[in-house]
Amino acid sequence: MVRPIAIAYGRALRSQFSGRMLMLSIVPLLLSLALWGGLLYAGLQPLYDWLHATFRDYGLFETSGSILAMLGLGFLKTLVVPLVAMLVLLPLMIVTSLLFIGVGAMPAIARHVSRVQFPNLERREGGSFLGSLGVNLSGIVVFALLWILTLPLYALAPLALVVQAVLWGWLTARVMSYDALSIHASVEERHAIVRGRRRQLLMIGIVSGLLGALPGLVWVGGALLSVVLFPVLAVLSIWLYLIIFIFTGLWFQYYCLQALADLRAGQQTRDLAP
Repeated sequence: MVRPIAIAYGRALRSQFSGRMLMLSIVPLLLSLALWGGLLYAGLQPLYDWLHATFRDYGLFETSGSILAMLGLGFLKTLVVPLVAMLVLLPLMIVTSLLFIGVGAMPAIARHVSRVQFPNLERREGGSFLGSLGVNLSGIVVFALLWILTLPLYALAPLALVVQAVLWGWLTARVMSYDALSIHASVEERHAIVRGRRRQLLMIGIVSGLLGALPGLVWVGGALLSVVLFPVLAVLSIWLYLIIFIFTGLWFQYYCLQALADLRAGQQTRDLAP
């Protein structure tokens, strides 16, 4: 069970550092920077003002201060509004990065892996752009809602890391497996692989989730030192997310296409059996 995952990991790691794959992050990065640069410039201060008014009107400063004091984090009391703003914006940045990667990079990743490792694998076109969009959007909505609901867990950093990894695991396994198989697998083959290899796909997703948690922790941790660094850390986090998404896409692509090749080989063996 682990060996095919490890083989796909090694292939993805080699491909990740090729010039072609590194270049793939440029267009999504520019799109993300244009979008979030404009949003942060126009909306960051109004967001701070709204959160500050909400905390003041509902007595949340006292509540959050008491909770932080009990956890030995009373020194964060003055930063609670910027922290909440960052934690609310973070899933939105993840969502846009994932969408830009899906549109701008996944087709190129599929062509690269197919050409390098599976040049003779037949294309059966079991997926579509609209199907991918539906899977992406539905997964992202659930992910964003669960992320918001689990924000209080950031007071317990290790638990937050585990929860975030599980959320990432579910989201990436759902989204990436569809995109990885949409060109080459039929609908029936895609369903068979997703059902038969659910644990392996989730394992890849969770490991990717642990990697995906790092930019967020770096961002929030750095912002604790200086809220002024917020825009710089946001840009760095977006770029790291894009790199991690490309690696994750490569990992799923190699694993899923190998699973598809094995499935067809097994089917051919059964067909030839007397």
